[in-house]
Amino acid sequence: MAELKVENLSKSFGDNQVLDDIGIGCRTNEIVGVFGRNGTGKSTMLKCIYGTLKADSINLEIDGIKTNPAEVIPSCRIGYLPQESFLPKNIKVNKVIPMFFPDSGCQDNVFYAPGIHGIQNKSIKDLSLGELRYFELVLVSFLDHDFLFLDEPFSMIDPLYKDLIRDFLIDLKKEKGIILTDHYYRDVLAVADKKILIKDSKTFDIKNEDDLVSQGYLKS
Repeated sequence: MAELKVENLSKSFGDNQVLDDIGIGCRTNEIVGVFGRNGTGKSTMLKCIYGTLKADSINLEIDGIKTNPAEVIPSCRIGYLPQESFLPKNIKVNKVIPMFFPDSGCQDNVFYAPGIHGIQNKSIKDLSLGELRYFELVLVSFLDHDFLFLDEPFSMIDPLYKDLIRDFLIDLKKEKGIILTDHYYRDVLAVADKKILIKDSKTFDIKNEDDLVSQGYLKS
């Protein structure tokens, strides 16, 4: 079982202290959901751990070994799905898959994932938002990482693909540890084993929707 542990994560932008000495952990076979209003630091936290944004301070351990975030991408221990699409627009889905997976066996994992057959002959630019988000998630998920960071995988997606994503993540956590953020709180609550809220630069443990109300994230 792989384990990721973060402590003492702080990040400010000028006088704005976004994250202040926060911690988060994740293990294989676990989905951790992160809630927070816009600007509270959800994406900032993921980027600081992943190493694409320099933290003011951070203690990161993977399997008990202290790790510099700058080493995360070269180590291939963490996969990251950002909010913004990263695929070339004028290429078909069935041509993108070999770009990520030269091995035919790995390609089959993607081609035979639920929902991919129906879109494989479409160009990326012709995919609906749900189709695109789901395809990007499948691509990133089948890469050889122990952990997966997902930044708003449910955002602005139609119900059909929300269901596909939820089922896919529940199956995927058998092999990976997953940390995800999203404003669609019911979707996060439905899949997350552990939940935290980022508020006033700190983290708070969340068990259910009532906790989100009591913390002021949701209206009563």
